[in-house]
Amino acid sequence: MPFQSIVSNDRPICLVGGARISKAAFSAVSAYAKSFVAVDSGADFLLSKGILPERVIGDLDSISDEARVAFSEQIFQVAEQSSTDFEKALSRVDAPYVFALGFTGGRLDHTLAVLDVMLRLSERPVILVDQDDASFLARAGTVAIDLPQKTRISVMPVAPVDAVTLSGVQWPFESRAMAMGGFSSPSNEAVGGKVVLTSSAPVLVTLPLAQLAAAVTTVAREG
Repeated sequence: MPFQSIVSNDRPICLVGGARISKAAFSAVSAYAKSFVAVDSGADFLLSKGILPERVIGDLDSISDEARVAFSEQIFQVAEQSSTDFEKALSRVDAPYVFALGFTGGRLDHTLAVLDVMLRLSERPVILVDQDDASFLARAGTVAIDLPQKTRISVMPVAPVDAVTLSGVQWPFESRAMAMGGFSSPSNEAVGGKVVLTSSAPVLVTLPLAQLAAAVTTVAREG
């Protein structure tokens, strides 16, 4: 569902949600993103950091009164309930790629909804970041990721995929179909050098937070 962007930047934008955000994750993302968009109660986190968001987007059912007053000029309320706040925000920003911070670690259904939106709006590349991981959708085709030896890498389906090939890892595989309830590759390990992933459809790649730079390089290259 296309919407006119209300925040545009030629550099990455960070969407900030209301789930717990670790100091390490915020520091890592802040090295790349200087533009922040609060998603509903994510405004309270930005207020605590003294950061003025470009916009505050959502149905605003969980933002505090204090943040609502402080960011009154930045508020863009979307009252409809047919989409999540994450989708409301992602569909209204335009950037080379987007960090999503504060959207995991709470309710499982919220996390699954974020993955669903990432798949449906895959033309807007997202790096989902939390205290442990950086995850992104690798598009159909081939990507090469430089990773140190023994780096954890997981490749998981968010929808059925006909053929996935992964090399440069401890447990490589070739032309395997992937689906929830079928084959997947959690907690594989890089052998050092290039990890090469070829997929017939988007798959979710998860790396340790320490390898955020590798995720950024891959997503920026695909974009």
